[in-house]
Amino acid sequence: MLKRLAIPQLKYRSPFARLSLLTFGGMLILLISGRVVRVTGASQSCPGWPLCGPAGWLPATTLGWVQMTHRLFVSAVAVLMLILLYRAWQSQRSQTPILVATTGVSTLFLMQISLGALAATRTFPLYLKVLHSSTAIAVWVAMLLQVFFVGLAGRSAVDEKIEAAQAKTRQHVLRDFFMLTKPIVVALLLVTTYAGMVIGGHAWPTLKLTFWVLLGGYLAAGGSSAINQYIDREDDVKMQRTQKRPLPAGRLTPGEGLAFGVVMTLLSFYVMAIFVNLLAALLSLAGIVYYVLLYSIFLKKATVQNIVIGGGAGAIPPLVGWAAVTGSLNIPALFLFAVVFMWTPPHFWALAIVRRKDYARAGVPMLPVVRGEKAARFQIFIYTLELVALTLVLPFFGLGGSIYLVAAVALGGWLLLSAWKVWKRGGNKLAWKMYRHSSMYLAFLFVALMVDALN
Repeated sequence: MLKRLAIPQLKYRSPFARLSLLTFGGMLILLISGRVVRVTGASQSCPGWPLCGPAGWLPATTLGWVQMTHRLFVSAVAVLMLILLYRAWQSQRSQTPILVATTGVSTLFLMQISLGALAATRTFPLYLKVLHSSTAIAVWVAMLLQVFFVGLAGRSAVDEKIEAAQAKTRQHVLRDFFMLTKPIVVALLLVTTYAGMVIGGHAWPTLKLTFWVLLGGYLAAGGSSAINQYIDREDDVKMQRTQKRPLPAGRLTPGEGLAFGVVMTLLSFYVMAIFVNLLAALLSLAGIVYYVLLYSIFLKKATVQNIVIGGGAGAIPPLVGWAAVTGSLNIPALFLFAVVFMWTPPHFWALAIVRRKDYARAGVPMLPVVRGEKAARFQIFIYTLELVALTLVLPFFGLGGSIYLVAAVALGGWLLLSAWKVWKRGGNKLAWKMYRHSSMYLAFLFVALMVDALN
């Protein structure tokens, strides 16, 4: 006989649980009022935002008041969402599904409101209209999950009160969240992003576009890093280099790390889609998926080629910058991708030599761990040789001129010398120098490309 499927019992007995149900009820009312607006075409009678006209006029017709009533419902639910979000970060820090779902639905709901407000004040491209409708569906899915997870946890008021009291005793929380974004790594990614903007546009981008692209890039890279640290939190405990990070050290809960990463990555896509363009938003999203899913979950602990294949995630930012100013991609843009892609293995293998014992303890099959330090040193030199050769052919494809070529030769010789020393002499000290030199090499190389693009 087939066993009956166990139906989970959902209990809503805490203040947070009741607030979740109240918010869900408010969304049901909002759904009904939104349907009335759509059927009656009331939005046409109230074209301004937040009121009905450019000067803040009140509705002049019945349909206008229908639309204004819908907006009042939206405002009320938005307030409930913000209270729910605040309470979640107070009393649900230990409940990863609840915290992530609450943060996700709140972010999506506020983005849907933003899209609706923009639609009322300016002409929308088709893809933003599709995004507005898709976000509405995502909000409902996230809200249903949130209510389900809250009921499944069945927490009591005492549980939530104790956790909220513990949250008030913590210190340096903002600094810990900032460290989740890996700011030094993100800074290098933003350099390549901005360089892609200058090189693609052959001019300084406007301050407005620069702000939105770099903000979206920081949110995407920082959010991906936070999710990566959530995924690696148990391995990070075993590694001396990472055991003091906020999650393995216990200064932040896993739920906080994941929720923080989710909200940042969601915001990055909407920032890019609304204020930049669709191609830049999709490329940024591809970088997030590449790093979080392909590299962090599937590749990192599955193959010695993890860094080689996973390097594509870090190579996407210059494409984002290029697409932001041109709205398209071409062959020269792909060469920027190739440069960062080829740079990644020798850069991280140098670090892996220094930290090979850490990686071995964590079970990460980095090249020095699996094939030995000698093989890794040789591969560092070979990849560096190929990287430098690639940078020298860029002018033949419309990237860089005489200034860049001189810089590429000088920087390439410097990096090759570091790689040669690593190969022939070995040792952690030289490998660490190679790791640091390669970071400076990439930054200076892209600066040289920018200088030539502006001449």
